[in-house]
Amino acid sequence: MKLLFVADIFAQPGRRVAAALIPEVVREREIDFVIVNGENAAGGFGLTDNIARKLHSYGADIITSGNHIWDCKEFMPYLAQSDRVLRPFNYPTAAPGIGSVVATARNGVSVAVLNLQGRTGMPTTDCPFLAGRAEAERLREQTPLVFVDFHAEATAEKMAMGFHLDGLVTAVVGTHTHVQTADERILPGGTAYLTDAGMTGVRESVIGVRPEMALQRFLTQVPTRFKPAEGKATLCGALVEVDASNGRATRIERLQLEEA
Repeated sequence: MKLLFVADIFAQPGRRVAAALIPEVVREREIDFVIVNGENAAGGFGLTDNIARKLHSYGADIITSGNHIWDCKEFMPYLAQSDRVLRPFNYPTAAPGIGSVVATARNGVSVAVLNLQGRTGMPTTDCPFLAGRAEAERLREQTPLVFVDFHAEATAEKMAMGFHLDGLVTAVVGTHTHVQTADERILPGGTAYLTDAGMTGVRESVIGVRPEMALQRFLTQVPTRFKPAEGKATLCGALVEVDASNGRATRIERLQLEEA
């Protein structure tokens, strides 16, 4: 069984390449289930109802997110009622939305998706290690296939989460930095791991933003509203192959696919 994870979709260029390549990858690689991180899909900051529907139409079964999911306030009612868009599970329970879900793949197998957020250099949340393990154990009672999107800043925190959940979940894939790492592997307990899946957007940018705008911020320290970079986009992510009978990953492959 094959799971496709598409890294942080950034603004219109990211949506464009996702629309073009997700159906192609699903068809050519015989993908059974698609997860995309969509927290930056609306102009680089947040998500909207219309864009969420578009991402689903491209093939996304579940949309995960992170700290930017709150940027578009008009999206809150949709988030509060959706069972296909996740916010990080370890936000307070009073926050709108859900942080985990069990869905059915194209081949009829149940797949659980758990969205967590780190605490190092990030907004204050409940402990992702305690909350995440408890929720992963609960999800395992429904299906052995549990995919975790860990939205975090610190590499060490992501690695620690990988080992913390090793053998309990199918995969722990990091998001947030928009820079893909090259450390994909299967951990000793059978969990696929990748520190950061990268970004689906314009490669010639500073994590999706126009380089001159990012440089201006660094050179002057004056706040400015960033604008998304324009140009040729790349779809980044990971493909995880899994034994559906026990939820153990058998292979993980990093993806970097340029649009035509």
